[in-house]
Amino acid sequence: MDESVWERLDRPEKEPKPGLSVRRIVRAAIELADADGLAAVSMARVAERLGFTTMSLYRHVRSKDELLMLVLDTLAEPPASLREPFDGWREGMERWCREHLAVLRRHPWALQIPTDGPPTTPNQLVWMDHGLRVLEETPLPPADRMSVLLLCTGFVISQARFAIDVSAEAERVYGAVLDEVVDGERLPALRRVLDAGTFDLAGAPESQDYDFTFGLARLLDGVERLVERSAS
Repeated sequence: MDESVWERLDRPEKEPKPGLSVRRIVRAAIELADADGLAAVSMARVAERLGFTTMSLYRHVRSKDELLMLVLDTLAEPPASLREPFDGWREGMERWCREHLAVLRRHPWALQIPTDGPPTTPNQLVWMDHGLRVLEETPLPPADRMSVLLLCTGFVISQARFAIDVSAEAERVYGAVLDEVVDGERLPALRRVLDAGTFDLAGAPESQDYDFTFGLARLLDGVERLVERSAS
């Protein structure tokens, strides 16, 4: 990890408001991505948005790759809710996962940013630390706490990515297609699921929320069993 990035993130803003700064550049990049997707983010487009030349950005950010790393760090700034008290490790981990999902739902393009390793930026590490503090409420050894955190992270990312890859309209169409092509004699179990109305809400926000809530509960059920075995 390039320590200079940490130093620049921690450096107080001393420039006048009309001037350039790392934070202003990063905010502009996020605004561009929110409006037009990650493909819209380039040093030239960010400079144009801020009213500066492209070369002037390089005095603050060395490359587009570094800019994207700074964007990820900014998006990972932990919300205040993670610092609030929680009633047991399970409630704390559910909150941690839901806040992570909320960030990815607000900025789905963040999943397209290439990464070459585990999180290393300041805010990413603070977010990780919050999760590990929650799991310190359990008797799990440190290695298992880290594994639980990685498991929860993978679940949240997979849920967010599925929502991007499979649109709400595609889910609705899928249910309708299945209803037409699934033969009850050849595929009886699938037909019974369809006839039960399982796909009626496919693509609706409440359906996605149900899937996330269901999956997270089952994941934490498994962790709870592990915690119980560790305590015995």
